[in-house]
Amino acid sequence: MSQADVAGGWPHSPPRPRRRRPAQAIAGVLALVSLSVCAGAVAGLVRELTRPPTTAERERAVREEIGRRWQAWPAGKIFPATVPYVLDVGGRESARRVGIGPDRPCGTAVDDPLRAPFHTYGCRAVVRATYLDQLQGLAITVGVAVFPDEPAAAAAVTRLPSGGKPSPGLRTLSFAGAVASRFGDAARQSAVARHRGPYVVMATIGYADGRPEGGTKQKQDYLDAVAPQLAESVLGSLTAPARPDCSSPQWSC
Repeated sequence: MSQADVAGGWPHSPPRPRRRRPAQAIAGVLALVSLSVCAGAVAGLVRELTRPPTTAERERAVREEIGRRWQAWPAGKIFPATVPYVLDVGGRESARRVGIGPDRPCGTAVDDPLRAPFHTYGCRAVVRATYLDQLQGLAITVGVAVFPDEPAAAAAVTRLPSGGKPSPGLRTLSFAGAVASRFGDAARQSAVARHRGPYVVMATIGYADGRPEGGTKQKQDYLDAVAPQLAESVLGSLTAPARPDCSSPQWSC
């Protein structure tokens, strides 16, 4: 080493390049990855929220809306003031609504032998209304039994008697002071049941003056013609598919 070097002090080493710590590098990479994942998730969420509903989602929304109608609709929409029917002799006539029952428990609307089966299949309610035929000689009680879904409703129907037998079945609904005030369970002449979706619609018919089961064959044919048409009319309206409006809070698409 020269004197000049000694005089000038100890020689200085050239500066070494600074190295990034591995932990800092990894953190930076992870941050970039997280941002990328978040951006992708947000983009996917936006696409999901803005895409049109699928066919399956629309069908589900229709089923759910139909299943809520017994609660969402006014009683007068379930049971219109008049319901048309057609006879082979006499042509087109209309049944007039006498009243709508305030009670909804399943157990009070059907005969005792049906209470346990209806409970087993998850009966939620039975709403009833009574009608008079156009000549006001016949009374018809129509009941809508509500079940969780279509399989439950279909199973419940199998517990009702066949061949138009009225018992065990829907109980009559009478109103004091009305023409059909004497229409009780003993006056039931014939009955019918239809099911679609989560609903079972039952109709039982008899004489408005309360006379017990019986009558001429011609009159019995008339009885058998009216009740099925009223049941189908109420059921058809209650289960008619509506076009879903997925922008409305009333729909869940």
